[in-house]
Amino acid sequence: MKIAVPRETAPGERRVALTPDAAAALVKGGLDVLVETGAGEGAFHADPAFDKAGARIVADAETLYGQADVVLKVQKPSLEEADGLREGVVLVAFLQALTSPELVQRLAARRITSFGMEGIPRISRAQKMDALSSQANIAGYKGVLLAAESLAKFFPMMMTAAGTVFAARVLVIGAGVAGLQAIATARRLGAQVWGYDVRAAVKEQVESLGAKFLELDLGIADAEDKGGYARALSAEAARRQQDMLAEKTKEFDVVVTTALVPGRTAPRLVTKETVAGMRPGSVIVDLAAEAGGNCELTEPDQVIVRHDVTIHGPTNLPATMPVHASQLYARNVTELLRELVKDAALALDFDDEIIKGACVTHGGEVVNDAVKAAVAARKTA
Repeated sequence: MKIAVPRETAPGERRVALTPDAAAALVKGGLDVLVETGAGEGAFHADPAFDKAGARIVADAETLYGQADVVLKVQKPSLEEADGLREGVVLVAFLQALTSPELVQRLAARRITSFGMEGIPRISRAQKMDALSSQANIAGYKGVLLAAESLAKFFPMMMTAAGTVFAARVLVIGAGVAGLQAIATARRLGAQVWGYDVRAAVKEQVESLGAKFLELDLGIADAEDKGGYARALSAEAARRQQDMLAEKTKEFDVVVTTALVPGRTAPRLVTKETVAGMRPGSVIVDLAAEAGGNCELTEPDQVIVRHDVTIHGPTNLPATMPVHASQLYARNVTELLRELVKDAALALDFDDEIIKGACVTHGGEVVNDAVKAAVAARKTA
């Protein structure tokens, strides 16, 4: 069985789906690994390293796709790339399937069996495959570094001969993986940190990192879905949350927002009026920029200043740390391959919770119920 790793084509993407050490493990397991020339360069893995690992270097994507049984990518393929895949091949990538209906339909039409890494279920057995978490960790870390670089103050308290400089005050909105890593990183840098989440259950996790939990009474009983993610709020609760956050953000030097609802536009938490009320020189890092942003003024992949507040809208921070991002992602996809391939042959068990949850298209059809509903909704819109 041939496992193929193409060069990523998305603008600014420096990660690679498989690192040389991961490729070596697959080769040792009896699989053939094909790597497109230059696929690992952005993550500082040159072709000779893959060659030494036992992989075969292929000159171009067309040749690579023509031989592949399984294609491993980081980013979803473009429509042109999808058309270049051999019919019946297995594709593994961040497909963003809930918001990519045209791509999903194209993959189904070409009878491609596709697996979205964003669909890995949140169960104990799947933790090693959880690419969303591995990459969110990086985003949370790097987001705080961006804030520290932009803030015109120290993060830690400093006692100097010229007097005491008090620590910066940081609010992290959303206490998922990215948010918790942002809290931990801000604490390491010496800031005073608060965490906020609509899910009261995460209070203990926030406080375990040495931060304080910001409690807002939104009048809702259960804000967590069965997957552990935050539920979308009603319009009334969302307005109440905006108003309460507007009052609280005035107290902070840095606000890092990480709130996301899978398959939906990011919840609007920080309005333009809220930004106008913040301290001059404050910084917002909106880690939900790719999904529309938690801040009303965020511009994707831009750094702007409004009302003397600097607003960052990064959409792919893991790609800015490609060495470790690729290393972690390669481990994630390798663990998934262990479920998909047995004795060097494809063995798909759709009764398995992991395979069923991550599979998007198979046998010429969209097989994931949530994605199927999203595609149908787009057709009727």
